[in-house]
Amino acid sequence: MYPNLYFAFRDLFGVEWSFLRFVNSFGFFVAIAFVLAAVTLTAELKRKSGENLLFPTDMQVVVGQPATPVELILNFLLGFLLGYKILALFIMDDSATEDPQQFIFSGIGSWPAGIILGLLFAGMKWYEKNKQKLQKPEKRTIRIWPQDRVGEITILALIFGLFGAKLFDIFENWDDFLKHPSSYIFSPAGLTFYGGLICAAIAIWVYAKKHNIGFWHLNDAAAPALMLSYGIGRIGCQVAGDGDWGIENLNPKPFSWLPDWAWAYTYPNNVNEAGKPIAGCIGKYCNELPVPVYPTPLYEIVMALLLFVLLWSVRKKLKVPGTLFALYLMVNGVERFLIEKIRVNTHLNLFGFRPTQAEVISSLLFLAGLIIWIVLHRRAKTEKSTS
Repeated sequence: MYPNLYFAFRDLFGVEWSFLRFVNSFGFFVAIAFVLAAVTLTAELKRKSGENLLFPTDMQVVVGQPATPVELILNFLLGFLLGYKILALFIMDDSATEDPQQFIFSGIGSWPAGIILGLLFAGMKWYEKNKQKLQKPEKRTIRIWPQDRVGEITILALIFGLFGAKLFDIFENWDDFLKHPSSYIFSPAGLTFYGGLICAAIAIWVYAKKHNIGFWHLNDAAAPALMLSYGIGRIGCQVAGDGDWGIENLNPKPFSWLPDWAWAYTYPNNVNEAGKPIAGCIGKYCNELPVPVYPTPLYEIVMALLLFVLLWSVRKKLKVPGTLFALYLMVNGVERFLIEKIRVNTHLNLFGFRPTQAEVISSLLFLAGLIIWIVLHRRAKTEKSTS
């Protein structure tokens, strides 16, 4: 396992670059997932705009104004935060930054780096606005297409996705959270995918409504991107060993050609530091599971990427707006429900049953997708017969 890129480069290339300790493996793949999702979403929105399924909106902006005090303060704060924490990782003593995650969530940082970078950011904003300043600021009308808003949509998905993922993880482990809440709130570990999906979807729905973006067309464009990003994100779970593994697996391998790690794995050097100490290993991330388990993130990587290919291949064939998104909800629900059967998770007490949170949500997503599919097809059929 590679908790961060330092371990990966040391094992794969034989180099020991200490600055790579600051790049968490899970976060690295999540970042890649967001980038690929943004590229895929942009391509689909462009296609739909070209087919006159989505339309631009006009906005009035004021150009030629100097930088406002609020803009300067916000840019200073952003630069200060980056300098105080991120730049400090590279210039402070190793004893303070040995555990990058703990350092980031602590009050320790570099005041000089924060102030210098904050002033630099504020100065750059002042220079940029001053260069564009007009003697008399004027209003201009600009036309913005839905694909031009992908950056804003991605940021919304990132912020509300992480918030929802953390919130649902707290709900899922409520009893343990009450015992030591700080370890949940201030820890980068413990994220629930469905929590992120639901909260991000609500935020994007409000955004789309505000900017008059066709709701169902936006959902259809996002469906393949969501499935692709899920598969890429699960690579991070597998590589880092973040606890999303399966139940114990002592069964014999079904196929001789299947690698041992793809059937039963102990996740050595996992980022959660779960299990027993590894003999001869010194330092952080020196544990492995005592009994091998199903590597469920690996299975989800394969299934999610195959489902992405399915959604991408049928996206032009489904003519009723919203049905591709409905299909995404159904296949996503089935995939997650099946993997829960061999995955370690907290069980709920619901009407005498003991399902996991993911089983409940995946079942609801499948039903929601089925209902949306039926309703939209019936509505399209009615509209066609009426016209």
